[in-house]
Amino acid sequence: MAVNYDETTGIFTIQTEKSSYQMQVDRFGVLLHLYYGGRVNGPMDYLLTFADRGFSGNLYDAGEDRTYSLDALPQEYPCQGTGDFRSTCLVMENFDGTISCDLRYKSHRISDGKYKLPGLPAVYAQEDEAQTLEICLEDQASGLEAVLLYGVLPKYDVITRSVRFVNRGEKPVVLRRASTACLDFLGGEYDLLRFYGRHAMERNLERAPISHGVTSIGSRRGASSHQYNPFMIVAEKGTGEDFGRCYGMSFVYSGNFKGEAELDQYGQTRIVLGLQDELFAYRLKNGEEFYAPEVILSYSGQGLAPLSQNFHKVIRHNLCRGTFKESPRPILVNNWEATYLDFTGEKICEIARQAAELGIEMLVLDDGWFGKRDSDSVSLGDWVVNEKKLGGPLSAIADKVNAMGLKFGLWVEPEMISEDSDLYRAHPDWAMVIPGRKPVRSRQQLVLDFSREEVVDYIYDSLCRVLDHANVEYLKWDMNRSIIDVYSALAGRQSQGEVLYKYTLGLYRFLDRLGRRYPQMLIEGCCGGGGRFDAGMLYYGPQIWCSDNTDAIDRIRIQYGTSFGYPVSSMGSHVSAVPNHQTGRSVSFKTRGAVAMAGSFGYELELGKLTPEEKEEVKAQVRAYKRHWRLIQDGNYYRLSDPFAPDGLGAWEFASEDGKEALVTVVTLNTHGNPLTSYVRLKGLNPDGWYQEESEGRMYQGSALMEGGIPVPYSTDEYQTWQLYLRLRGENI
Repeated sequence: MAVNYDETTGIFTIQTEKSSYQMQVDRFGVLLHLYYGGRVNGPMDYLLTFADRGFSGNLYDAGEDRTYSLDALPQEYPCQGTGDFRSTCLVMENFDGTISCDLRYKSHRISDGKYKLPGLPAVYAQEDEAQTLEICLEDQASGLEAVLLYGVLPKYDVITRSVRFVNRGEKPVVLRRASTACLDFLGGEYDLLRFYGRHAMERNLERAPISHGVTSIGSRRGASSHQYNPFMIVAEKGTGEDFGRCYGMSFVYSGNFKGEAELDQYGQTRIVLGLQDELFAYRLKNGEEFYAPEVILSYSGQGLAPLSQNFHKVIRHNLCRGTFKESPRPILVNNWEATYLDFTGEKICEIARQAAELGIEMLVLDDGWFGKRDSDSVSLGDWVVNEKKLGGPLSAIADKVNAMGLKFGLWVEPEMISEDSDLYRAHPDWAMVIPGRKPVRSRQQLVLDFSREEVVDYIYDSLCRVLDHANVEYLKWDMNRSIIDVYSALAGRQSQGEVLYKYTLGLYRFLDRLGRRYPQMLIEGCCGGGGRFDAGMLYYGPQIWCSDNTDAIDRIRIQYGTSFGYPVSSMGSHVSAVPNHQTGRSVSFKTRGAVAMAGSFGYELELGKLTPEEKEEVKAQVRAYKRHWRLIQDGNYYRLSDPFAPDGLGAWEFASEDGKEALVTVVTLNTHGNPLTSYVRLKGLNPDGWYQEESEGRMYQGSALMEGGIPVPYSTDEYQTWQLYLRLRGENI
């Protein structure tokens, strides 16, 4: 069994294939955290030490024992009010206005399968591939129960966590902070790897020692944000791609979040991840429940590469859903960078005709097809086809595109509303605007109050009227501004702190209904590019537009950072025009194609402006991507270089699980006179096998490629690409 409870010691042990997680109900009913790391078989309570910690409070139950203090002991779910002055998971306001909570063990339950979270995305599993542990903690004074939920997927070395809060007391309480997961380490020699950025340059890796005080990342923007990603890694000093102990935490949520790392006064480390406590206050009356969104945990004792692969696998196989979660996705062309808002139905069909000639499989019609949308300041909310602009109904365009052998896709931005729109004129109270204040605009648009069911239902019905009358097989769901004026006209004074959480639930309800109504439609998330790139969105659509920045060289770095926590299959990545529309940089067509292939592949340019030579390159890229699709999407992904390093390379590899084939891509990021030779060491091969490189037919032994590496050919031009496809000798793949 993956979960075991020892009644004599009060110790819970969770086992995965390569890791163990242990906690203990102590003599006072406090749930202490004992251990998380490489697999062990014995009790780990001997690691706890007790001493008189000056000015650290002692539980009343401990009597005169000054050595027992929750200010120094590792805990599973710390709360405010027990004498622990570190970052806590739970801050509760009682009916009388006091801030205090003391959670003690009440009961537990172990069951086969994986728990589910109503209204929230979560990892799922068959009954025979997972187990669930529920530990009920209770604050006797208020009647609040916190049921800690643990889902165990042994084959991925993954443990998921959530919390169900239930008010069993007669009087209401307010959750002022309700984080999901805490990891307490008895030592302090760790680095925090976090992923920061901005619009068009998301998820840059930053690694720094966890130092005294609190290091905090998060979002107050209503979405998980371009600025910080809700994924963190804690790593021992010196941990690299292939060695060292490290822990990953991914928040399965698409709204505000906070992650904290703290080195305390005794050299211990605490990591907390969950909902952002600013702009949050959730009131629970008698019998009411609240669910904290899920956190996915994983541990690796062999470095960052296996840790990333654990997350890649569980997201691909046990978080993403639907027809396209593990099947080939159509290679598409999006008209946005070709036409922006200036197009006609004839122009869209002409792009489709050109795409069909090149072997592209889908045409996506981006912004501008609805209402009076000839500028980006009007008509959001008016989801009615502009037949005058298109020269007829949307179904006619879709039918013409389908007749050319292509699928048809559509862009939408359902969460937003323009002040210059019929919807705003009819329902101004549906927009998030604080009474008595002028709203803060962004991109000349406001945000619809998705915490209100009637708003969600209206937009859902409006879009369905469009989708029901045209063969739309792909939907790009966009969100192009942050939420600033947090207000709901239906929420009372005491409920405004619930609005953003309920907004996100409204978003999820919409997406879930959409996926169930159109199960064959591929949904791609987007938020100004990568501003909502999180595990929560991947539950509703298997891919997300990785960034609005389509420059191949910037994309190498963006996709590098993204790969630490998310699979390549989740990254929407396209070949765009040069000079690039975001950076002005010119990069060869070969390099642009190679970079875009490290994701869900497509094009974002004016096909009619391609030269005959470039059109042949497109055909070759399409053939290559189709040929290697399974390897790219399902193979083990390896980062072979750090593209942020001075004079670095962009180098990555896809290797099949069985080591029979590998695809390696190298892009030069710098060029110098009389250059040094760079070597790239491959990974994931059979060390005793011999591999044939396809283009030149040369044979290499697996151990030689992994230990000695292979020299990168000398280049006389910048941003050049070199690709190798290797196949184990004697294998027909």
